[in-house]
Amino acid sequence: MSQFRLNRLFNPDSGRALDVAVDHGFFGEPSFIAGIENMNSVVGTLVKANPDAVQLTIGQARILQSFPGKHKPALVLRTDVANVYGNPLDEHIFSHHLPHAIEEAVRLDAVAVCANLMHLPGRPEIREANIRSIMALRERATQFGMPLMIEPLVMRDNAEAGGGYMVDGDTSKIVTLVRQATELGADLIKADPTDNVADYDKVIAVAGDVPVLVRGGGRVDDRTLLERTVAVLERGASGIVYGRNIVQHPNPAGITAALMAILHRNAGVDEALALIEPSSS
Repeated sequence: MSQFRLNRLFNPDSGRALDVAVDHGFFGEPSFIAGIENMNSVVGTLVKANPDAVQLTIGQARILQSFPGKHKPALVLRTDVANVYGNPLDEHIFSHHLPHAIEEAVRLDAVAVCANLMHLPGRPEIREANIRSIMALRERATQFGMPLMIEPLVMRDNAEAGGGYMVDGDTSKIVTLVRQATELGADLIKADPTDNVADYDKVIAVAGDVPVLVRGGGRVDDRTLLERTVAVLERGASGIVYGRNIVQHPNPAGITAALMAILHRNAGVDEALALIEPSSS
């Protein structure tokens, strides 16, 4: 059953999880690999910091799983690749999931796989491709007892504000896409924060009994990040999936410790900030 694997993702005391996403190199966007050029070093740092999970691609997962011992982060495997983040966009854009992704996840001892469900204005074919991928992954994930994390990703028009990758934090759009992810059979949902964080209980409600982990998005200052984390947890989120706000941080171990304190000990923002070196804010 998929719950057996999820037991290795969620902290047994808090029932929450911190998944550090380091799958950015999969998408072929030059700006995404800033700070993660040397993956052996990045993954080694994260293993020492010991978040609940690290999200990696099929080509990088071996680095995490090569560390000996059982006291290390669990693996979440990214299963799909797309070219939707460039500015300008390529004339032809695509999204594909890996063949035999679930079998690869089993071989790599992953606790879950992750796949996108993208709403990109004017490009409904990408959402269709994602839905087809999710349906194929869902069939195999059920057969192998592999939890399926669906990532509803509401994007703004690529041409706005200079172009590039931008999240649309509109509550109604996020709620609608999260609900579709639930309907498609998600075991976990990785969703954007809403522009108005007070609305996040609507996202949690529409997901029903499916745990929601909140995405981190672009880099923000430490206090903003920690305050937002506290706010979404208070509204029912089951955890967070942060990438650049950890791996591009001057002190990845410190910010990880701060986030883990909030997640698993209900630490306040000021207490968590004290776990980060003052120079890193």
